Amino acid sequence: MSATATTAELEQYRTELTGYCYRMLGSSFEAEDAVQDTMVRAWRSLDKFEGRSSLRSWLYRIATNVCLDMLSAGNKRARPMDLTESTPLAQAALAPRPDHTWLEPMPDTRVLPVVEDPAEAAVAKESVRLAFMAALQKLPARQRAVLILREVLAWKASEVAELLETSVASVNSALQRARATLAEQKEAGADAVVSDPLDEEQQKLLERYVAAFEGYDMAALTALLHEDAIMTMPPFDLWLTGSADITGFMTTLGASCAGSRLRPVQVNGLPGFAHYKPDPDSGGFTAWAVQVLEISEGRITGFHCFLDTKRFFPLFGLPLQLEAEADEVEQGA
Repeated sequence: MSATATTAELEQYRTELTGYCYRMLGSSFEAEDAVQDTMVRAWRSLDKFEGRSSLRSWLYRIATNVCLDMLSAGNKRARPMDLTESTPLAQAALAPRPDHTWLEPMPDTRVLPVVEDPAEAAVAKESVRLAFMAALQKLPARQRAVLILREVLAWKASEVAELLETSVASVNSALQRARATLAEQKEAGADAVVSDPLDEEQQKLLERYVAAFEGYDMAALTALLHEDAIMTMPPFDLWLTGSADITGFMTTLGASCAGSRLRPVQVNGLPGFAHYKPDPDSGGFTAWAVQVLEISEGRITGFHCFLDTKRFFPLFGLPLQLEAEADEVEQGA
């Protein structure tokens, strides 16, 4: 087999391996680093690959070992509601925490391979949603691997046992414990229901949301938010509950976002937007946040803003600036 052909064969698994490592690690960038490390290790060890298992299984074994090594320090990614209590608007303070604290957003295209089966595609999207990703972070690393391989990727217990070099009984026990842990927790956002593709009602909800946000119309936005909606803004550990506090924040501490522009993105199996706020220096708009929206029963239940734009916007292939002229042309199109 030629080196070129081998490289191509390894690369065909990059997207699904990135999805696996992302579920394991909770970090967009660590996942891509883990996959790159996996590919390098695989390339260097190709002469030792004896073909007793499939190339795909062999790559997953390497990727699992890479992730387990990275998780050995015990770091677990989190959302603000996993770390603190909800803060009333009157006490709101913007206290940042280090990057490695947070569960990070991920573009769908980097972690969800194209599949023909709609049911399989739906399961894949659900398995990268923020609520499920946060739940995975509560599991010990090996239980996390077992749950992902068995429940998300539909591997047989015997295949997982071979990969982890353990027994089928051990795999089944780990899966039961993982399921029990997840069942005990009610993750915020777990009830999000998003059709694929978006149904007409959801599409209209998003159109109304864009109009309300870009117009900074708090009455219209309130009508779209569930009464218990949650707003988060990593790297700040502040999180707000309820439409009154959310819109109150947007008109006080967040008032500089008036006049913003939103551009749609597909993120974590959910609808989202690249948020650009006005830049008084250039007259255009500057990157401010990647927004991820959770929807249930015709309302927005989760409104999550990831503010580290210098890292996240390039990940999504987005510019850090919008020119005023280009924006006006797009708005009029």
